[in-house]
Amino acid sequence: MINKLLEQAELFVSNLFENKLSPKNFYHNIEHTKSVLDTVTQLAGRENCTEQDTQLLQMAAWFHDTGYVNVETGHEEESAKIASQFLKDKGMSQVDISVIEDLILATKMDVTPTTLLEQIIKDADCAHVASERYFETSEQLRQELIYKNEQSIPVLDWLNQNKEFFAKHKFYTQSAQVKLQPKKEMNAFNLQKKINKIEAKKVEKAKGKNLGRGVETMFRSTLRNHMQLSAIADTKANILLSVNAIIISVALSNLVPKLDSASNAFLVYPTLVLLIFSVSSIVLSVISTRPNVSNSTVTKEMIMSNQTNILFFGNFYKMSLKDFEWGIDYLMGHEDTMYNALTKDLYYLGLVLERKYRLLRLTYTVFMIGIIISALSFILSYHFFANVT
Repeated sequence: MINKLLEQAELFVSNLFENKLSPKNFYHNIEHTKSVLDTVTQLAGRENCTEQDTQLLQMAAWFHDTGYVNVETGHEEESAKIASQFLKDKGMSQVDISVIEDLILATKMDVTPTTLLEQIIKDADCAHVASERYFETSEQLRQELIYKNEQSIPVLDWLNQNKEFFAKHKFYTQSAQVKLQPKKEMNAFNLQKKINKIEAKKVEKAKGKNLGRGVETMFRSTLRNHMQLSAIADTKANILLSVNAIIISVALSNLVPKLDSASNAFLVYPTLVLLIFSVSSIVLSVISTRPNVSNSTVTKEMIMSNQTNILFFGNFYKMSLKDFEWGIDYLMGHEDTMYNALTKDLYYLGLVLERKYRLLRLTYTVFMIGIIISALSFILSYHFFANVT
């Protein structure tokens, strides 16, 4: 019976979060719930829990954060109430409901678990400290608190709070201590490295060694120069388009009508050569200025791992406004990521410029060769026609 109830619980909690959970819950959402569910299942297996106990843990995992749909403070008690009401309506025994309520309440920060099942769900709820994506999930929690409290949290302050949490936190089950503790210690080591790096930058600023203004000037000047070069390339392409359009217009209006006369037969091939090279120059000019927009979808993970640049519209135009605002806030709070985005912007702008100027060089070469060959063909054709007649 409980297997069927777990399926119903999954559907209930998923719909509850989708319809009622605040969008400010960047961390305490369905993704976190599923992560806790997976971890309790793994820990229960390693701790040799019975099938019944494992299913009770899974049920508690599904409901342990549902209270966030109604309250912030004391959400564990609210979660227990929501779970209790749901399970009573589904006909679960009061004994099992009480166990699930106790498991949910055991996830409170100040509660020390007393039973094995409570230890398992407590370890699962805090297993993110041993996750390979720890810093990503930590940033999600920081953003959640920023939006909910409407108060900024400096990165260094947040990292120090994380450091204090690491110092106080402990895993309770034997399997978590074996499997998760080493990963937690590695995250703690990397956390300290981040703190040291930020503090070192603050010391440099205090000593007047901050190069931020110089770096910003460098990026501003270089990006402006590249934009000017791009504008010059577009202007050159437009000049070629205009010149060749005039040549084609003149040829079609003045030369082509005269080709019907036998006396003007010598104009056929030179005119054809001229038109071919003019059309080729126009096509190459259009290709050199044709815009190219990326079709890839940018994710938060890509932003935090420096895999993309959301400062370029071609990258962020598929993002929702909420995700874009989050990305900009993330850049403003992470100087290294911001400079990395500017570096990518400069690099890819350089690639675009290289393509434009390479095609423009080819276009001017085709135009120059076309003019020369067309002029020679007119002279040779006229000379040959004159000798024949």
